Amino acid sequence: MTNGSLQHSISSWFPIPEVEELADSKEQHEINEISEENIEPAIPINSSLLEFSQEASQFLNITVQPEQLYDLMRLLKTNDQTHFDYLFCLSGVDFGEELGVVYHLESTIHRHMLVVKVKTSDRENPMLDSVCDIWYTAEFHEREVFDFFGIKFKNHPNLKRLFLTEDWDGFPLRKDYEDTINMIVK
Repeated sequence: MTNGSLQHSISSWFPIPEVEELADSKEQHEINEISEENIEPAIPINSSLLEFSQEASQFLNITVQPEQLYDLMRLLKTNDQTHFDYLFCLSGVDFGEELGVVYHLESTIHRHMLVVKVKTSDRENPMLDSVCDIWYTAEFHEREVFDFFGIKFKNHPNLKRLFLTEDWDGFPLRKDYEDTINMIVK
């Protein structure tokens, strides 16, 4: 599946409600055939929910709002057209003003890959939905992100530090983290 057809398929899951009503009223004979090189969704994407890009990457990138993360991820795994059955990387990121998580997914059946990004501007109490009930491998990845970035995952079965001790103060991979004891200043 090309990135364009993958985007078309995924964008149909989160349409703009007002436009969906208009699209339902159109007759079927108005729909033209779409080539794989020039796929445009029949229903425009609700840009407040999903943002697509390729960012000098061979993979399609999707930025999703935190409220839509779990629904999108569940659909990405269970939908027959996408079937992303392998979460091969989950990384925490400090974007400066926002904290986020980047998910790298692969479909071992369809042989396509996807990057999903989610950000939260709440640096004091960052919280995202856990996906470890969708991909079991996410359980330890999410614990690592919690350990180093302080991002909490709702509905995680065992969210606690993975590498650092329980009494560790702060989150060392955040850009605003200061360690006056171990920091080397040149």
